[in-house]
Amino acid sequence: MGIVVAIIIISLWGSHLTYLLFYTNIDFANPILYLHILVQAYLYTGLFITAHDAMHGTVAQSKRINKAIGMLATFLFAGMSFNRLIKNHFLHHKYPGEENDPDFNVKSQNFFVWWLSFMVRYTTLAQIIIMGLLFNVLKIFADEINIWFYWVIPAFLGTLQLFYFGTYQPHKKPHTDDMQPHNARSQKLNHLWAMISCYFFGYHHEHHESPKTPWWKLYQLKERIVNG
Repeated sequence: MGIVVAIIIISLWGSHLTYLLFYTNIDFANPILYLHILVQAYLYTGLFITAHDAMHGTVAQSKRINKAIGMLATFLFAGMSFNRLIKNHFLHHKYPGEENDPDFNVKSQNFFVWWLSFMVRYTTLAQIIIMGLLFNVLKIFADEINIWFYWVIPAFLGTLQLFYFGTYQPHKKPHTDDMQPHNARSQKLNHLWAMISCYFFGYHHEHHESPKTPWWKLYQLKERIVNG
C-alpha cells in the first residue's frame, strides 16, 4: 500500500506540473492561477512526506525500493540528498527539541530566524547547481514565467508548509509536560484539517511515538490514543 500511495503522489505532482508548465498561460486576473499554485505546493509537500516515510522504511518492505522512492522524491522536491536527510532526521528523532537536534533552533524561537537557519542547514552547493541546471533545461521547453510560478514558487511554499506544521508548531517552546518525552505537541483530533495542513503530520507527537507508522495511517493512531 505504501508504494501505491507514493506512486499516486509522485504521479499527481508530475502530471499537474507538466500540465501547468506546457499547457497553460499565466493570467494574473484568473483566480484559477492561484488555486493551481496552492495545489502544486500541496503536492510538493506530499513529495517530501513520501521521502520522509522512506527514511523510516515505511514506503516499501524492500530496502532497495524504499530507498529508490525516497531518493526520487527528494530529488524531485528540490534536488536534495536523501542520505543527508536521513542522517539529520534520525538525529532529530534521537534529540527532539534539544541542542543536538539539527532541526531545532536553540538560539531563537522566532519563526523567520528558525526557518532561515533550517533552510541554510539543508541547502547544499550541489543542490543549487542541480536546480540551476534543471531551471535552464526547462527554459528550453517552457515559458520562464510558468517555471517561476508553477515550479519555483510552489516548491518554496511547500518548504514553508513543511516547516510550519512539521517542525515549528510541534517543537517550539515552551516544552510542556504533555509533550514529553519527545518535546512534540500534536494537533487536536480533526482529520480534515490535519490532512489539509500537512498530510496528518500535525499529529506529530503520535509520529514520534510510532515513527514506523506511515503518514496515511497517523489518523488511526491519533484516534486510538485519543479514544483510549
